[in-house]
Amino acid sequence: MRIVLLGTGGYHPNERRHTACIMIPELGIIFDAGTSFFRVPDFLQTRDLQIFLTHAHLDHIVGLSFFLVPMLSDQVNSVQVYGEEAKLAAIQTHLFCEEIFPVLPDYEFISLPETVTVPGNGILRHLKQEHPGGSLGYRIDWPERSLAYMTDTAHPEQNLEFVQGVDLLIHECYFPDEMAEWADKTGHSHTTPVANLARDSKAGKLILTHIDPQRAGDDPIDIKVAQKIFPNTILGEDLMEIDF
Repeated sequence: MRIVLLGTGGYHPNERRHTACIMIPELGIIFDAGTSFFRVPDFLQTRDLQIFLTHAHLDHIVGLSFFLVPMLSDQVNSVQVYGEEAKLAAIQTHLFCEEIFPVLPDYEFISLPETVTVPGNGILRHLKQEHPGGSLGYRIDWPERSLAYMTDTAHPEQNLEFVQGVDLLIHECYFPDEMAEWADKTGHSHTTPVANLARDSKAGKLILTHIDPQRAGDDPIDIKVAQKIFPNTILGEDLMEIDF
């Protein structure tokens, strides 16, 4: 199975990273719809899509407005958008209000149930996370592999039980340790606690994503610090493809 990191930045795009969107093309599964969502048509392998939103902050939903042409040109049959009911209502009321974006794509908005069956005989579950306004973490368990996507969350150790034993952990790492105070202020994560979570949960591999857009260099989060704690750690980059 292959997962594509369409966007690995947070808050706003920069020259290196667009904001959050993760896709499993062969299954038509997408997490979040940030500015990188414009890349989705290049990776389509299915006629039906399931989009799972972590929350409704603009850097995770604005890309929903980018998909009108692919839908009108019959590139897909259906697109289901899952999220918390209040967040979905806010998206429909505000992002797609007549004054801002008057043509609503033919999305099916679905209030997230406790579990969702996804292609490949997978079961998706979610977890409420600590973040201003709230956010959700996701985990999918298939018969032979598992994946967790955790972003916009403070104090990753709180999510240990949820990600226990996962094969691939994709986790935000907005700040390096030197900016831990800012992580606490903004409800985000920094390097050492995320690496500790991967180690303590006995994850198979850790991908760090949702990087501070003000830090556009090659090593914005001190990757060696994470790798010293959990060696199988990779810094995510836009358009990176991972087999798991």
